[in-house]
Amino acid sequence: MSKLNPRTTKYEFLGPPGAFLISIGVPSMIYGLYYGCSEQTGGCPPPTLTLSKLTSELTTLPLTLPLHELSWWKGLWHEVWDTDAALMYFAWYAFCVVAWRVLPGDQVEGTRMRDGNVKKYKINAFSTFLLALGLVTGVIFRYGPENFTFLYERWIGFATAAIFMSVFQAFGVYALSFREGALLAQGGNSGNWVYDWYIGRQLNPTLSIFGAEFDIKSFNELRPGLILWALIDISMMCEQAVRRGGIGGVTDSMWLVLLFQVGYIADGLYNEPAILTTMDITTDGFGFMLSVGDLAWVPFAYSLQARYLVFHPILLGPVATALIIAVNATGYHIFREANSQKNDFRNGKDTRGLKYFTTESGSKLITSGWWGRSRHPNYFGDLLMALAWSLPTGFETPITYFYVTYFAVLLIHRQRRDDENCEKKYGKDWDKYKKIVPYRIIPYVY
Repeated sequence: MSKLNPRTTKYEFLGPPGAFLISIGVPSMIYGLYYGCSEQTGGCPPPTLTLSKLTSELTTLPLTLPLHELSWWKGLWHEVWDTDAALMYFAWYAFCVVAWRVLPGDQVEGTRMRDGNVKKYKINAFSTFLLALGLVTGVIFRYGPENFTFLYERWIGFATAAIFMSVFQAFGVYALSFREGALLAQGGNSGNWVYDWYIGRQLNPTLSIFGAEFDIKSFNELRPGLILWALIDISMMCEQAVRRGGIGGVTDSMWLVLLFQVGYIADGLYNEPAILTTMDITTDGFGFMLSVGDLAWVPFAYSLQARYLVFHPILLGPVATALIIAVNATGYHIFREANSQKNDFRNGKDTRGLKYFTTESGSKLITSGWWGRSRHPNYFGDLLMALAWSLPTGFETPITYFYVTYFAVLLIHRQRRDDENCEKKYGKDWDKYKKIVPYRIIPYVY
């Protein structure tokens, strides 16, 4: 096992200090996006949240916060914790686990791991999504949209419960990684527990649930957080409907956000096998980085636009609506066609006659189609869709464009990580490939 699990000798994210700061920063940003863009705090941003006032408060923070007083901590806990919301969140997670076990699904093989094993994954995330969507739709049509507004009303409590679950799972899988025979992630075996806990020490932590092998990482990647994102968007739509006299009063901007985001979620769940070849599954361990991203960041940060439109409804009109749809459709076409080309080529089903470059190791790198225009064309499509999701919120605040800004930074970082790994894997062949396909994400630009 020492040969299979060599020590990690190179840190990412600035090592343990960076891992610690991100572990604090991500949950803080989730709360920050809420309190900085919320009806409860007065707007987006709140009128009193001026740059000078914020700067002044930050410079005096250690002196003004009574961190030594128990009452202050109790007040903070009372602000973010909601027992009813937590119980509903844990029930939701349990529902996803039961659906995974009970609903039928194909067993699909993943990529071969470095120990020679090939894991099998049960593919039924889309079925879980349809079941959840059917139940929610039934509630809305039977009892009215006012009975599905609780995700908006208890948003902060649900976010806290998701963060709590993320922390709990990160410690749990870190402990599981010390079991005999565990295959560790090559980037998560540094020996520093803070860094390994954050980045993920074990590659594929698993449990036995109801007599079946439960892969924690692939389950979290698509089910609890991603489907919850769709339900949060629907809850935001219901809240707007209640305020505007019914479903017929929902604005075109809200419908666009709902269509784009729920459609994107449905597409990802329907094409579940595609994630089995992504870096998250094949390379990264499962630690706090992925747990908080999957369970808390995705549903509660990515639903910002829909939440904003609840208390700041915008009527776009037919021209603006058509233009935004065109931007999203373009992004979706690039994203789906690029991924389809890659998956068909890898599985020996290419019917497009794609050209490719063969490395010395025998691997084949596509050099035509969308993959001939840039090395990550799917990221380009993702960015266009991210922009389209923010455009319905108008231009009165930059906060609702946080998602596309953050996503650009994330994808550039991921592209650089991927290029580093490919350079190690292919050596001088990667340099040749980069000359053939020089652009990283956006063709002819970057």
